[in-house]
Amino acid sequence: MDYHTKNMLISLCFTTLLILLPVVTCTRQHRSNSPKQRSLLANEQDLVTNLPGQPHVSFKHYAGYVPVDESNGRAMFYWFFEAMDLPKEKPLVLWLNGGPGCSSVGYGATQEIGPFLVDTKENGLTFNPYAWNKEANMLFLESPVGVGFSFYPYKNNTYNICFILSSFILRSARDAFTFLCNWFEKFPEHKGNTFYIAGESYAGKYVPELAEVVYDNNKKNSSSSLHINLKGILLGNPETSDAEDWRGWVDYAWSHAVISDETHRIITRTCNFSSDNTWSDDECSEAVSEVQKQYDEIDIYSLYTSVCIGDPARSYYLDSAQFKSNSHISSKRVPPRRLGGYDPCLDDYARTFYNRADVQKSLHASDGVNLKNWKICNMEIFHNWTYLKPSVLPIYEKLIAGGLRIWVYSGDTDGRVPVLATRYSLSALELPIKTAWRPWYHEKQVSGWLQEYEGLTFATFRGAGHAVPSFKPSSSLAFFSAFLTGIPPPPSR
Repeated sequence: MDYHTKNMLISLCFTTLLILLPVVTCTRQHRSNSPKQRSLLANEQDLVTNLPGQPHVSFKHYAGYVPVDESNGRAMFYWFFEAMDLPKEKPLVLWLNGGPGCSSVGYGATQEIGPFLVDTKENGLTFNPYAWNKEANMLFLESPVGVGFSFYPYKNNTYNICFILSSFILRSARDAFTFLCNWFEKFPEHKGNTFYIAGESYAGKYVPELAEVVYDNNKKNSSSSLHINLKGILLGNPETSDAEDWRGWVDYAWSHAVISDETHRIITRTCNFSSDNTWSDDECSEAVSEVQKQYDEIDIYSLYTSVCIGDPARSYYLDSAQFKSNSHISSKRVPPRRLGGYDPCLDDYARTFYNRADVQKSLHASDGVNLKNWKICNMEIFHNWTYLKPSVLPIYEKLIAGGLRIWVYSGDTDGRVPVLATRYSLSALELPIKTAWRPWYHEKQVSGWLQEYEGLTFATFRGAGHAVPSFKPSSSLAFFSAFLTGIPPPPSR
């Protein structure tokens, strides 16, 4: 199929799906067994008991599939860790990684905030003393369908173009919502828990969109069993509003001596990131390509740490979906997305671990598709991700008006979604300031700076890259605990 034919099919599929895609509601599945029996069945089927290399722990964890479209064979993979103590009383937090197309199991669960971290020797797992399930029940979801162990059918045929669009783009939030509905059917004992949605990077789009679906459903079913007890969202280095994110990306590169004064002046003079015709100006496009060229030399996700030196064929190269509108940049490669604060090769370790047959069997992932080549990021999803919501700020406003808690944080050494991008985006909301800019402390040291707005809290992490918990595990756990209580971390030693 040639390029133009494929594009025509994509446009036709996209238009048709916009018309035909139904509004999703959280409907109860009619089954003969009781909630208690369903819970026991989930325990029997999905309980992980023999994960290779796992340290001994007293809490339970579960992994497996939850169907989101049984007629088309779509299912989503989850890994759920009960809280280390009092799991029935503690909140439930859903975690999503971004990409689009990157694994929440490969990143969030085993490089950042889960209780088991991939071993640098590639032969197992180590215990994470700063795991977030110290404070909450943690649910990691491979989303959208096609990421990690989540699977989808209809590969290698023309229909797959429509399927990719419906699954990866239009249904990403709806599939995640359907997953939640069906997951609570498996684990009804957690249905009443206080619920939060958290994530980082491109999940800055996923999380608010899913929260909006849950919020709208709750308004329609406020007093019924279909209600999900959503209380807020937590976002790390999130893509938020394209125009502000672009401007912050450029200004951060200049202010951190990545690009020259001349390059910055050209971009300032010729680029209008708020315009649909940003890339029609050749001078602008060439100058932005120069920014990317300079970032090619270092790790854009962590300006001041080393890159992984190894076999280039083993590395995955990602930019942001925002770059796709620039033909001069779309063919560029950026440094590998290395998320470890001290070890830039953690992606390789995760890929080795999850491609082990014994690991897949213990996680109940052996019934999926293409598991012989598990990848930490699915580039098919990335390259087919054409539906770009320019801004989720209107969703912020809606959720703030609805009384939900919104906290946003930024590692200040990340160049991909830098602190300036987030500050510009949040400034566009024009929220009244509740508490002035101040340092916040952890273990008697300044961990970053914080400002409270009416309806939103923003904080920085001093010296952290894109995936903050990988760089600052102790302070990120303290910050997470503060988020759950709704009380900001201390302003002094």
